[in-house]
Amino acid sequence: MRWSSGVVEASKTPLSRYLTPQGAARMREELRVLLYEERPKIVEIVSWAAGNGDRSENGDYLYGKRRLREIDRRVRFLSKRLDQAVIVDPAAQPVRDRVFFGASVTYIDEDDAEHRITITGCDEADLSRGEVSLVSPIARALMRGRIGDEVSLQTPKGTAFLEIAAISYPD
Repeated sequence: MRWSSGVVEASKTPLSRYLTPQGAARMREELRVLLYEERPKIVEIVSWAAGNGDRSENGDYLYGKRRLREIDRRVRFLSKRLDQAVIVDPAAQPVRDRVFFGASVTYIDEDDAEHRITITGCDEADLSRGEVSLVSPIARALMRGRIGDEVSLQTPKGTAFLEIAAISYPD
């Protein structure tokens, strides 16, 4: 894993590799749970079911093997992503008056509705927590903007204009 000073600069690193420290921690925790809690339970069930004889009609065995494949696939994905991740700490961002990776941005849309999002890595974005991916259209429209700037966003309904009302970074 590589650590960055907090400033995401133009480089040859694909944007999909950027993660916040919190996002990386969530991914490591998911990996730990899969490897040390969930997988051993499923292996135990599959071993028990395999001892019951005919495996072709054994639901516990078939479901268990399928679940093991799903777990192993997710473990490979998480391991690969964490190995290639560039951890960028938004708290270390020296330029705090512009929108960069890790910023929490409050913007006002054309209907005068106020929205708040946080720009995170591709693998950690979760809209239910107000997090959007660094490569999402809204994040790309807001990037490098300052408070008071009006940015345009291409939507299925056409071009929408958003005004940046506030920018904050974690301390």
